[in-house]
Amino acid sequence: MSRPRWVFPLVFFVIVLMASGQAQQRSPAPDQSLNIPQEPAETESQAEDQQGQVPIFRGGINFIRVDAIVTDADSELVTDLTADDFEILEDGKPQSIESFQFIEIGAVPEPGAEPPRPIFNRDDEEFEAARADVRVFVIFFDDYHVRRENGIRAGRMLTEFLENNLMPNDLVGIMYPLTPLFDLRLTRNHASIINALQDLQGVKYEYDPRNAFEAEYSFYSPMVVERIRNDVSLSGLEALMIRLGGLREGRKHVLLISEGYSNYVPPQLRAINAELGANVFDNPDRLNPDAGDNPAEEVFEFFENSTLVLDLREVFSAANRFNTAIYSLDPRGLAVSEFDFSQPTVSMRTNSRILRSSQDTLHVLAEETDGRAIINQNDFVPGLQQMVRDASAYYLLGYNSDQAATDGKFHEIEVRVKREGVKVRSRKGYWAITERDATRALTSTINDPPTAVDTALAALVEPTRRGRLVRTWVGTSRGQNGKTRVTFVWEPTSEERRGDQPKRIFLTAVGDQGGAYYRGRSPEGDQNAWRGTTGSQAVAAAPIVTKVEFEAEPGNMQMRLAIEGEGGVVLDRDLIEIEIPDFTGPAVVFSTPSFVRARTNIEWKELVKDWSVVPTASREFRRTDRLLVRFEAYVSGAEIPDVRVRLLNRGGGPMYPLEVQPAADGRPYQVDFMPVNLPPGEYVIELQATTLEDETTELVAFRLST
Repeated sequence: MSRPRWVFPLVFFVIVLMASGQAQQRSPAPDQSLNIPQEPAETESQAEDQQGQVPIFRGGINFIRVDAIVTDADSELVTDLTADDFEILEDGKPQSIESFQFIEIGAVPEPGAEPPRPIFNRDDEEFEAARADVRVFVIFFDDYHVRRENGIRAGRMLTEFLENNLMPNDLVGIMYPLTPLFDLRLTRNHASIINALQDLQGVKYEYDPRNAFEAEYSFYSPMVVERIRNDVSLSGLEALMIRLGGLREGRKHVLLISEGYSNYVPPQLRAINAELGANVFDNPDRLNPDAGDNPAEEVFEFFENSTLVLDLREVFSAANRFNTAIYSLDPRGLAVSEFDFSQPTVSMRTNSRILRSSQDTLHVLAEETDGRAIINQNDFVPGLQQMVRDASAYYLLGYNSDQAATDGKFHEIEVRVKREGVKVRSRKGYWAITERDATRALTSTINDPPTAVDTALAALVEPTRRGRLVRTWVGTSRGQNGKTRVTFVWEPTSEERRGDQPKRIFLTAVGDQGGAYYRGRSPEGDQNAWRGTTGSQAVAAAPIVTKVEFEAEPGNMQMRLAIEGEGGVVLDRDLIEIEIPDFTGPAVVFSTPSFVRARTNIEWKELVKDWSVVPTASREFRRTDRLLVRFEAYVSGAEIPDVRVRLLNRGGGPMYPLEVQPAADGRPYQVDFMPVNLPPGEYVIELQATTLEDETTELVAFRLST
């Protein structure tokens, strides 16, 4: 018995709504740069309205701005409303509108208006993007999910549209899934954007590697490759939301060109090696068009795509947080099939099922961000014109929230209009700052890095100070009988160094009273036994990593290192002095956070549940690495501390919260972190543990390379 057409989309949207509800119920530490004005006192903004008056914008930690787009039954903009026509509710409670302005960006500049300012650097970009009379558009071309011929078609149609609809003041950018954020530029040189559109080439279902990153996974099965491509594309899209959120509080617009996302690949395309193609003889279903037409495959497809919903939620949650609307455009136009004649034959029923589910993802991203889905339309122009109209006229409302301004929680916003027959689109809500962030905002040194952050960043240069041959890491945790457990890890700084290579370290650890806690070589036996990964392939690719563990009394300790080469020849010496903490006191305290690095998804699956794996001594990672941060939080008695983790920039400003896996069965807390959405640079992870009577914070810095 066939399943009705509406079953999968209905279940899909139910899961999305449930996931969205769960996202709003969370209350992690917020991003201070999201939707809260940064100035603690009242400020004035010079933005001319239609009458030439200067509207006053108030500021403060509880002042919220909301932009609302109001349309009638014919989707035409309603432009004659007043402040009395609006109602704003926060968490269901009415709020008093403090400021009101209707912003309309005309196609013709006002007489005597300042000519468009060229964009030479990031400062120019940020200054111009913050202006209310500037529209911001970014084209996100998802080449991983667009066929080659459809990319060419989309580029041709977009070129014609942009040539006729962009205005001189508009800031426009273009981004691909693998574009580093620091390479994204918003520009008024519209000709450069239009020229870039001439070369839109999609690679959907094409697996020939184009760069070193793609070469690392091209030999996996199409199921694995498609998952990786989904991760890269959605992570890049989420990173774009964060980037735009730092430019302005007002509405931003992202045009997502994609044919949709799916984790499911039908049996006919499940080759062992994606790069070799689907017609290789290792796939017994390649010639069976009905291989996917059975209940078991439909259940498998459902659960594969249900995991994709969580990734979509991260994207539209970030879009709502940073007040960005996604307009999704399917370049296929009126699509009737997911697969074409160049691929193994897939039944029409399976074809239609996968097509619907992939298009559903585009609907979700658009509808959950107050954008629009331009899908199943051969003429893209009406949908693109609606995006331009949405960016050209809106109401800017402001109110002082009567909710807890510093509770760090998500607050839902609803905008209503008293006039009948109109539709309102506005931001979903905002994340409030915490009391600590508010205190920091009220100090005169708001832009100065905190001392604790300086200390954490300074630790990044320690491996270089300790010698050119090895880098080291020393961690402490609670030991037995009031003692502290010390973990010492070392690894070579380079595997390609000429001359003598470090083979082992002779370590002597001495307390302040003269007693020796440890004396011996690391490693004593087979060096491969100490490698910091599991699995034969991972071991073969990993650098030499060694570890020593021993217990010490709290107090000062010296660690003397003799770095030995082949035959026991001493290549270098070093001395490390550390303060051994006491973990037996009443205050809540952290163990030293450690990093475990996975370079592939397969390696990550092995490491995420391996609690004995040796941590890395390095604090420099690639954006494509997947990181596990592990730590323990100790407190006297049976009380369990409330542990939260968030990512900070190098100035100490919060970026976004990180999800914490709670400690269980004697295992430490764990944070699973993928930095692919971050540009290269230095970052700080903040750990915070709170009890009824105490609170402590630990900072650990790391550096990202390309």
